[in-house]
Amino acid sequence: MKSIYDYTQEQLIDEFIALGEKKFRATQVFEWLYRQNIQDFHQMSNLSLELREKLISHFQVGPLEIIEKQVSQDGTIKYLLELEDGGLIETVLMVHDYGRSLCVTSQLGCNMGCTFCASGLLKKQRDLTAGEMVNQVLTVMNDTGERISHVVVMGTGEPFDNYQQVMNFIYIINHPKGLAIGARHLTISTCGLCDKIEEYAQEGIQTNLAVSLHAPNDEIRDQLMPINKRYPMDELRKSLQDYIQKTNRRVTFEYILLKGVNDDIIHARQLAHYVKGLNAYVNLIPYNAVDEHGYQQTAPKDVEIFKNELLRLKINVTLRKEHGRDIDGACGQLRAKKVGGSF
Repeated sequence: MKSIYDYTQEQLIDEFIALGEKKFRATQVFEWLYRQNIQDFHQMSNLSLELREKLISHFQVGPLEIIEKQVSQDGTIKYLLELEDGGLIETVLMVHDYGRSLCVTSQLGCNMGCTFCASGLLKKQRDLTAGEMVNQVLTVMNDTGERISHVVVMGTGEPFDNYQQVMNFIYIINHPKGLAIGARHLTISTCGLCDKIEEYAQEGIQTNLAVSLHAPNDEIRDQLMPINKRYPMDELRKSLQDYIQKTNRRVTFEYILLKGVNDDIIHARQLAHYVKGLNAYVNLIPYNAVDEHGYQQTAPKDVEIFKNELLRLKINVTLRKEHGRDIDGACGQLRAKKVGGSF
């Protein structure tokens, strides 16, 4: 039985027509789900009893089960959630001065193999459906009683390796009759699948694109991120140039600083050369150490040197505030501990 959350409004209308129902009934249900946040078909009071019974027999509805919840002193909450088939995923709520941002997982495990990342400790089992991503947002909203204002698809998995389901998710939570989260408050992060970046540029939606770069040259990026051997940095830059030209949207380069690997001042200069001329900025990220990988966090003074060199070279740069350091902060750590046992 499919989840009711798997459908965009347009897809739900088609499904209702196939069930012999009027179009407007699908819109009513869509609004009950997202504008009213109702998770029980029986409570949809403007639907006939017959239709409510039909919905119960055709669709699943309701939140995901919270298996574990870790609350940080800074307000960050990490959730371990159970899917219908027993799979475990993480989602992380971060509290900012501009609102509440949720980091959403798009795959059960990850096959990208980035050597510093906890997500890859457990290989990909399957893609998540749009509904399973939507339900991460709804489950957290129900648990906290607070509205989510921003969403980043930056949890476990490579979103563009699950392209259509991720885009359906975006269209559901952005829809004015859905969760109505503004497009500019939605960010998709990719490790650099150039063909999908080009497809994304054609969507015509004003969402944000973040690229996990994490290296200033191909030699280092080959070591850190196997995807670079398929889509090297020059090819990635060309795809991003085309994306920026088509969308007029700024790109974020995510750059995790790893001690002695990619954090030298020479690396800062190489990174500046790569970014120069693009409508983009660099988001420097302190590393959440993963015991299994052996990388270490760059010292704060060296982070400042790296950042200041980028600024000197006229590169827009921010330093991401650390969230959840006192809990299993790195993406995938909590799930790996629960599933792997020995982690």
